[in-house]
Amino acid sequence: MATIRLTVLGDSFVEGRGDPAAGGGYAGWVPRFAGLLRLPAAAVRNLGTYQATTADVVAKQLPRALAGKPPLIGVIAGVNDLVQDYDRDRFRRNLHTIFASLSGMDTTVFTAGYPDIPGNLPVPESFRRLLRARFAEANEALADVCALTGTLRLELERLPEWRRREMWSADGLHPSPLGHRVFAESMAENVAALAMAA
Repeated sequence: MATIRLTVLGDSFVEGRGDPAAGGGYAGWVPRFAGLLRLPAAAVRNLGTYQATTADVVAKQLPRALAGKPPLIGVIAGVNDLVQDYDRDRFRRNLHTIFASLSGMDTTVFTAGYPDIPGNLPVPESFRRLLRARFAEANEALADVCALTGTLRLELERLPEWRRREMWSADGLHPSPLGHRVFAESMAENVAALAMAA
C-alpha cells in the first residue's frame, strides 16, 4: 500500500463539486494538483465532504489527517460557516485548532483565502453586504492564523481572475472545471516555489 503523501481536508470545494468526472462523481482540483506535483493517486487522501463546516473538519477530518500525518496537507473550509450559522469566535477557534494541529517542522500546510462568492449569488443586496462583511472578516482571521502557524495561503480574494464568471459553476458557490484547473495550477506553483526556497 502506498504511503500517503498528500491529505486534503475541507468541504465541497475539496470534494470537487462543479467539476463532474466522466465516470460519475467529481474530478476537482485535488487530483490535478497531485498530478502536477507528480504524486500518484494512491498517495493522495481527499477527505473533503459536501456541506462540511470548520466544526466538521475539527471533529471528523482532523483526527484522520493527524493519523500518520503526511508531509503535505491542504485545508479549504469555512464557506459553509459563512453562509449558514456563522459565529465569529467559534470560526476563529476552529481555524486555530485546525492549522495549529497540522503545522510542524516536517509538514507543509496550505490553504486559500475566501474569494467574492457573495458576488456570484442571487441574493438581496442587503444580504450580499452582510456576507461580504463576513468574508472580509474571515480572510482577516485566516491571515492571522496562517501567519501564526506558518501556513502557505493563496490569496484568492486578491486575484482578479477569481472575479470572472467563467471560473464558477452555475450555482455560484463551486468552481467550474476551469476554476478547479486554475486553482490546481496556482496552488501547485506556490507549493513548488515554497519547496525550492526551503
